[in-house]
Amino acid sequence: QKKSKKSSETLTFKRPEGMHREVYALLYSDKKDAPPLLPSDTTQGYRTVKAKLGSKKVRPWKWMPFTNPARKDGAMFYHWRRAAEEGKDYPFARFNKTVQVPVYSEQEYQMYLHDDAWTKAETDHLFDLARRFDLRFVVIHDRYDHQQFKKRSVEDLKERYYHICAKLANIRAAPGTDLKIPVFDAGHERRRKEQLERLYNRTPEQVAEEEYLIQELRKIETRKKEREKRTQDLQKLITAADTTTEQRRAERKAPKKKLPQKKETEKPAVPETAGIKFPDFKSAGVTLRSQRMKLPSSVGQKKIKALEQMLMELGVDLNPMPTEEIVQMFNELRSDLVLLYELKQAFANCEYELQMLRHRYEALAKAGSIGPLSVEGAHPDGQTGLSIEEGKGDTKDQIIDVVGAPLTPNSVRRKVGGAEQGALRSPTQMP
Repeated sequence: QKKSKKSSETLTFKRPEGMHREVYALLYSDKKDAPPLLPSDTTQGYRTVKAKLGSKKVRPWKWMPFTNPARKDGAMFYHWRRAAEEGKDYPFARFNKTVQVPVYSEQEYQMYLHDDAWTKAETDHLFDLARRFDLRFVVIHDRYDHQQFKKRSVEDLKERYYHICAKLANIRAAPGTDLKIPVFDAGHERRRKEQLERLYNRTPEQVAEEEYLIQELRKIETRKKEREKRTQDLQKLITAADTTTEQRRAERKAPKKKLPQKKETEKPAVPETAGIKFPDFKSAGVTLRSQRMKLPSSVGQKKIKALEQMLMELGVDLNPMPTEEIVQMFNELRSDLVLLYELKQAFANCEYELQMLRHRYEALAKAGSIGPLSVEGAHPDGQTGLSIEEGKGDTKDQIIDVVGAPLTPNSVRRKVGGAEQGALRSPTQMP
């Protein structure tokens, strides 16, 4: 009795019919706990329940005749159908859609529809084919009697048909009604098909040339965007230099007592790219002056190394005695040097682009796509300036771009940097 009680108390779950053993093992733990997921109806099994036939009374079916409204010969057909649907229309008759082709009289044709290029017999033949083939003009053009009548294109047939439809709609419309008259532009359709034929008749050389021109256009647009971005950066640097000098002049003229009374909401007019923006220590407590000489984290390692090199060339100590005046002058000097470094970089980029354009021009001149050269002046680097005249060669054979340049931006920067080292060594000439 004790054993029977224990066996009845333990719950056992059988694997549902149709469920794989691996899937059921995921639901069943080693401790024989209850599975977290259970079928909603265990009596039906895991599989989809099949339909139970014979639960309701079978609906009677009959072998009955029917006619299709799409046929006009009155043909009689037979099929199995439910007895309750006897006498109803054929269910597929709703798909029989026909186009309403207008009909005109002899008087209307002579008064409004007469055309010297079309006869009445030819117009009647066109409208008869339009009714038979439901305005499928490609089929109409194929079935058109080109031997008896003049040879016409698909666009000619469409133009004549829609012109007559628009005329009849205007004649038969009541005064004051807003009509939606169909309009067919035959000229536009002819030009479209002509352009499509030209597109399909292109040779592989023409397709390759078009792809090459598209790629070159994308390169030109990319270089144009880069040039505009560099111009904006250079303008920011120039504006920053001007505003920095004006601000320092104003600070020198103003008395020293008014310096701490500066409003906190006032924003500096100098952009972020102008020199170095040192943080202000306004927190309570003890601070060291040497903390004000620390470079902020926004200055990159490249600028820091260049700044140290410039200070060493000028003979300035990298860690001077942090008095109040020395800290202010040292920070201003480093800010000016960083601004000078950025200006030199912008100038080197401009020199590199100038060299690229000059060599591109020389390559175009050698190819014969540009006319003779005329000397107008000399550049700062000693080379003569060139003026471009319009050539007489075919524009199709012109070279769009020349890859490669004799100078790189680093070489131009070294060239410009060597020319300005003398100015950097004298502290009196610093801005």
